[in-house]
Amino acid sequence: MTSLLSSAKILTAKHPNFSRQEFRSALGMFATGVTIITARTADGDLVGLTANSFNSVSLDPPLVLWSLSRSAASMVALSTGSHYAINILAADQKELAERFAGKREDRWEGVEFSDGLCGAPLLAGAAATFECFNRSRYEEGDHVIFVGEVERCEHRTGISPLLFHGGKFYTEHPL
Repeated sequence: MTSLLSSAKILTAKHPNFSRQEFRSALGMFATGVTIITARTADGDLVGLTANSFNSVSLDPPLVLWSLSRSAASMVALSTGSHYAINILAADQKELAERFAGKREDRWEGVEFSDGLCGAPLLAGAAATFECFNRSRYEEGDHVIFVGEVERCEHRTGISPLLFHGGKFYTEHPL
């Protein structure tokens, strides 16, 4: 009698029939919110980057995830630190999103924030904030997926979020 394991075929994905740019353009058709992930290094230096790869994972326990390019300058600080914050930006924070998306030395200059429970910066004016324990990380392709266990969250009622779609920023427009 043949074992199911020994007779099972190993399946693999077919090679993509599209370019990297076609893939990016197709992904851009999914509208997302915009976040800034913030943390502190072991030396207390501020870390921050714009990300739109954020979503909920679980209500019990409260888990969220986001991803970061393996080549990101902030990878070491974010993968080795115990805590970070996810700041969901409000519609009036487009400039902040652009500032933290670029490679600016002065990205924190003039930015208002308060320290979260474990030191991660919480951006003033954000639509919502999630203070997360750096629970787990998964390497997939050219990114690392971070799963955070939410220790505290806050939100501002009635605030329109900043949205990103097709390479452009938008604000919420109810139907």
